[in-house]
Formats: sequence, C-alpha cells, structure tokens
Amino acid sequence: MELSAENYYSQEANLEYMSVSQFKDFAGTYGKMQCEFYGMEKLAGRWEDEETTALLVGSYVDAHFEGSMEKFKKEHPALFKKDGGLKADYVKADEIIARIERDEYFMRCMSGQKQVIMTGEMFGTKWKIKMDSYLPGSAIVDLKVMASITDLKWVRDLGYLDFVRYWGYDVQGAVYQKIVELNTGKKLPFFIAAATKEKEPDIRVIKIEQNYLDEALILVEHNIQRILRVKNGEEAPDKCELCDCCRHSRVLKGYISINDLTANI
Repeated sequence: MELSAENYYSQEANLEYMSVSQFKDFAGTYGKMQCEFYGMEKLAGRWEDEETTALLVGSYVDAHFEGSMEKFKKEHPALFKKDGGLKADYVKADEIIARIERDEYFMRCMSGQKQVIMTGEMFGTKWKIKMDSYLPGSAIVDLKVMASITDLKWVRDLGYLDFVRYWGYDVQGAVYQKIVELNTGKKLPFFIAAATKEKEPDIRVIKIEQNYLDEALILVEHNIQRILRVKNGEEAPDKCELCDCCRHSRVLKGYISINDLTANI
C-alpha cells in the first residue's frame, strides 16, 4: 500500500509495515515491559492506550509544529474552552511552544520538511518511518516533550540511564537513520529536540552518537525475527502479566504461590 498522512497510523498500514513504535510494543524498552500479547492486541485493534493529560500535552505541541493544529482540535475538543483557549490542565503546552519558539537554534533544527514518510525493507520486513523535521543531506530531528531531560532512571545490572536509552529513542534513531540511508544513500545524524513540562520548560537538542545507534540497530536485528513470527501468527505471543492489557484480559485458572510475587526480582 502507498502510505500517506491519512493512512499512516491505520490498522492496514500497521499490518503491512513494521514501525519503531510497533517494534517497541513487542520488544519493550528499559522503561516499558516487553509484552508480545499487548503488541498483538494493539495490532488487532482490541486494545488502545489511554490518552493521558501528559500525552495530550505532547501531542498538542507536536500538532503545532507539524502544522496540523486544526485537525488536532477537531479530534480533541475536550481540551478546549468555548473561547478556543486551552483548559487549565493543558495550558503548559502553549508555554512549551512559546519557549521553543524564542530559541533560534531549536527552531533551526525544527525547520526541516515536516512529517516526511519513508519506507524500506530491513531484516526481512518492510518498515515505515515518519520524521518530525527532515533536513535532506544534513540531519533527522525528532521532537520530544517530556517530564525531564536530566532525570536519570535506574536499571538493574546497568545502573542509571538517560531518557534516550531508557525509552528506546536510540532504537528510533537507528531505524530512521537506516531507512533514510536506504532511500537516499546518505547516513544522516539523528537528533532529539527535547522540551520539558517543568514549571520553567527546559530545552535541549541532543545528538545520539553513532555508537549508540549502531548498538540499537543490532538489538533490532536480534529481536525482529521473533516479533515477525508472532505477528504472522506462527508463534503464540508471550504475556508480561503486568501491563494494563494483560490485567484486563486475565482469566484465573487457579492460585499462585507467594513466591511467584517476587520471582522476577
């Protein structure tokens, strides 16, 4: 199928193509438990993640910079007052936008072609990507709105991790870089243009160094065949038994031992 802004996130497109978000649904990240069952339920349209206030603030900022604000307003009327202004819970989104727009360097990074779609075949399957700011021949930039840029997360056996690797944004950068290279022949650097929801929004442009991207692409290659077998119905999906999707679908067939409660620690 030919992808467009209208069908990029459709179930049909997700069935035909692999994407970074779909890969992370199945494989997880350091910050999100791996759950193949959750990935399959989302893919089949039987499960949707809740749209929290935090996610909607980020989506509002994304819509502003990609030029799709009118579409966003139509899809999320509950965020707005009768006069068209944002309700109190979402005012922070306008503050973040104002902070970004008064920084010349940040705005230069966001000045590329918006929401550029590319596809390519990698590791035996078709992939799709959609770039926030694509500067041909120069860089790939992805906009992230988050709670904190500098807050580190503890991961067992690894220690403290930055938000980039904790949430798998290195995987995103690796896939985006490779698909652009397959289409253009050029390996471009990948940057995250990050802004926070703090009282005084923080802004940074972060380059993900090539060694991290190379390691992330190896991780994708290592995991993708199992994901494809599950996606294609060749193998049954594993359940994490901890996520909302697993709790929602749980059917008890007996008891568990008290030892099971700490088995994964």
